Amino acid sequence: MGVTMKREFVFERNLPHQTKAVESIIKVFENLPIKVPSGAFSNFVNPTLDNKEDSETYNRNISELQKENNVAFDMKPTFNNIIDVMMETGTGKTYTYTKAMFELNKHYGIFKFIILVPTLSIKAGTKNFLKSDSAREHFKEQYGKTITLHIVESQTGRNNKKNYMPTSISEFVRVDKNDKDSIQVLLINAGMLNSDTMKKNFDRTLFDKYTKPIDALAATNSFVIIDEPHRFAQENKTWENIEALKPQYIIRFGATFPEKEIKIKNSLGKKEKIKVKDYQNLIYTLTAVDAFNQNLVKGVIAYIEEFEEGKNVFVRLVNTDGKEATFELVDKSKKTKFKLRRKEELKNIHSNLTGLFIEKLNKTEVLLSNGLSLKKGDKINPYSYAETLQERMIKRAVENHLKIEKELLTQNPRIKPLTLFFIDNIEEYRNKDGYLRKALEQSIKAVAEEYLKAETDPFYRQYLERTFKNIELTHGGYFSRDNVENDEKIEKEINEILHDKQALLDLENPRRFIFSKWTLREGWDNPNVFQIVKLRSSGSEISKLQEVGRGLRLPLNEYMSRVKDRQFYLNYYVDFTESDFVDRLINEINEKSRAISREVVPEKLTDNIVKRILEFYPTTYENEEKLFEDFIMNKKIIDFSHKFKKGGFEYIKRNFPVIFDGVDSNKVRSAKKEKKKIKVRTGKYNELKELWEELNQKAILEYKIENEDEFKKLFTEFIKEMISKITSNIIRDRKVEVKIEEGEAVSKEEYLTDSVEIIPVVTMTYNKFLKELAKAIKANPNTLHEVFKALKSNFDVNNFLNMTTIRSIKQGFDNFMLYKSIDKFGIAYQKISHTVHPTKLTNEKGNPLNKIDASDIGIFHSEETVAESYYFEDLFYDSELEKENIITEIDEVIVFTKIPKNSIKIPVAGGGSYSPDFAYVLKTKNGEKRLYFVVETKNVDSKDELRKEELQKIKHAEVFFGDKIRFETQFSNNKILDLIKEIKR
Repeated sequence: MGVTMKREFVFERNLPHQTKAVESIIKVFENLPIKVPSGAFSNFVNPTLDNKEDSETYNRNISELQKENNVAFDMKPTFNNIIDVMMETGTGKTYTYTKAMFELNKHYGIFKFIILVPTLSIKAGTKNFLKSDSAREHFKEQYGKTITLHIVESQTGRNNKKNYMPTSISEFVRVDKNDKDSIQVLLINAGMLNSDTMKKNFDRTLFDKYTKPIDALAATNSFVIIDEPHRFAQENKTWENIEALKPQYIIRFGATFPEKEIKIKNSLGKKEKIKVKDYQNLIYTLTAVDAFNQNLVKGVIAYIEEFEEGKNVFVRLVNTDGKEATFELVDKSKKTKFKLRRKEELKNIHSNLTGLFIEKLNKTEVLLSNGLSLKKGDKINPYSYAETLQERMIKRAVENHLKIEKELLTQNPRIKPLTLFFIDNIEEYRNKDGYLRKALEQSIKAVAEEYLKAETDPFYRQYLERTFKNIELTHGGYFSRDNVENDEKIEKEINEILHDKQALLDLENPRRFIFSKWTLREGWDNPNVFQIVKLRSSGSEISKLQEVGRGLRLPLNEYMSRVKDRQFYLNYYVDFTESDFVDRLINEINEKSRAISREVVPEKLTDNIVKRILEFYPTTYENEEKLFEDFIMNKKIIDFSHKFKKGGFEYIKRNFPVIFDGVDSNKVRSAKKEKKKIKVRTGKYNELKELWEELNQKAILEYKIENEDEFKKLFTEFIKEMISKITSNIIRDRKVEVKIEEGEAVSKEEYLTDSVEIIPVVTMTYNKFLKELAKAIKANPNTLHEVFKALKSNFDVNNFLNMTTIRSIKQGFDNFMLYKSIDKFGIAYQKISHTVHPTKLTNEKGNPLNKIDASDIGIFHSEETVAESYYFEDLFYDSELEKENIITEIDEVIVFTKIPKNSIKIPVAGGGSYSPDFAYVLKTKNGEKRLYFVVETKNVDSKDELRKEELQKIKHAEVFFGDKIRFETQFSNNKILDLIKEIKR
């Protein structure tokens, strides 16, 4: 048997949304006085970033960040030590606050942090991340140091005669700032923070002064990072204990924040109470809408299992006195009451509830044996517990799993998908004869056999064959009771599921179906979960976004790298009792993001719509009164109670498009509801065909570099440029801009945000470094060696032999090749002879498609009429400039089309690509021949405002299209009609 090398996760360093969040945190403290501690214990204490001495700077920093990051218009700085960062589930929150700790250490010398999490499961997930080899190596390469993790665990079961303070706390407090190789992080959960241990007097003191752990921690002047802040409301006991830690600053990271109740005047002038998020100095937001629409997470498709027999049937908890619970069975119009005591089964009420009993009860709620808590008035549907319904859901999920699996495991590189089942009856899964286990294994065997008959891909065929060797190995489970059972097989399952994502995603491992009892609801996720099957109700009030959160992250391929170049979906299976799942999820995403959806037509003009119109269109209306007067009296789109009249909401969409930012309906939808399509005017394809096929010819970019000596000169020039930019191990590009301010020309210099670091850390041999670098930039290792040898006196690469240096050089050299191409060396495009079709507009035979996905054309939709010569019947667009192009009638145009996203990619020097937006077929003056015209739209006024990178890409496009196709860039102040008339001169 061969030995499989375990692959580690590959973290991406400069994801824009994470980088922006970290930069924002650092900017909060810019220019604040830094007070270095003095006295006997000064080495053990963080320096103070004093916001009290300079409160004006502190408030200004926060206010400027809120403007810069487009934080909600009604946010204002609050003078306290709490900083809020909102990041949606699945977007890398743990990574972001870990990076923030390293940056705070680098910029301000903060070396002690306390991470507070609400539950043990989240604590375990955080511990796994911070202690993982991949994370430790990733951050060491960037910062030259690692995290020393101190985990506060329960003290139970210790029989020492002397009562010692917890070791983790003692070591965290005692470590001093002279340990330059690490940052000190204490990880603690809420239960432990609230325990007697933290306030207990211990026999052994710290520094002959502190006998209580909480006092010792308070003395360190730590930064406290709170994960899942909605679990730590300020009126709770836990918050008192957080304040007892005397944190220098509290940075709260979360997708959800605590709520508070406030009184407001609505648009009719009436006072009403509403609940709002209790943000404190919110400086950065990455909302759920942002995460879905920017493809930072998977989309969601809901599969709803119908069951006609179970409709209009439910069991309701009527009352509980702590000893006995009263239930009512409603079966259509018939009502029957039942009284049950502790440990009595609900099968007495309905046969489908067999195995379900009352675990415990008090005067307000009843806890069932499946973990579901019922309060007075709560309902459950007995048919959602029916074996036949659950078996159908399992079969459907297995069929879809293998469909996804075949697609992802026959591509290169491969992606291994997982399916997660939530169940309520553990015995029916753990028992070999349990109906859940049998239903699963029978479905796997039946479906896999069908796939195996027709499979031709060698790898996937072998993968399916391994499935049949032992069906049991294809699935595994984790349940809280497993922690007390001594079973080696179960222990291995748990370790894989909870702690070893790499092992679970290994292609040699056949396990791909995971079972749990909502224990994995938080604190755990696996990026390769493509399906979640909910075989039992989680209760109606649970957050739908939280439910899908376990599977939202973008997947990893076989090399443990994140895949983000396409749209992925999480399939989510629920039964008929949650037929409104999609609507509730969409509403939650939009409400939580304070977004206004284009898809859902509201009954009336809401306060949120009014506020956003006034914010984004300040010159149109001075205030609310002027707006209402115009909408009611002049435009007549709403009545006096602010309800929309016919066509009123369409008027808002047409005239105030910027206010809309709801989640795209293609990102979250029901499986029954097909992706939104745009109709094609297929009769126009013949006019477009020649241009379209020309555009879809694949091409290879060739560098006109004559020989190896020429390449050596280029690489030498690049390394010299890189050396000149190195400042304190940071490679920075500077931008110097000359502006006219108050009648005078002034120069402003700034460092560009894509600066990269090289760290003097050696993690590999010189030979391996050369080979890896040569592979990364596609160069001859001997040539690279000669360049490094010649420049050794100025830059000794032997001090920087690590993957971060390789990535930094690759990033810089790619940009260098892009910027120097055409001027320093020529480029050419070699067209590859191959079959053009299928394309985004045609099928395999080259015939035009009748419809295509609307999201490939644009995320915004309007009912306005498109130009007669436009290739599509409907108006979908991504910007106002595009919209104007689509509705403009131009006589000279025979046919034109918006080019579908990701359909045409022009390769550019340095490894990137470039995609134009529109393709036009034009008439000539005499009508004898046609002109082909391709347009790239830019949302700036002129070339002067384009980045250098964009200008170079435009030059590449001009070379690519040559004389046959005219290429132009359209700026926001250019009319498409003017461009076309210019071409025809």
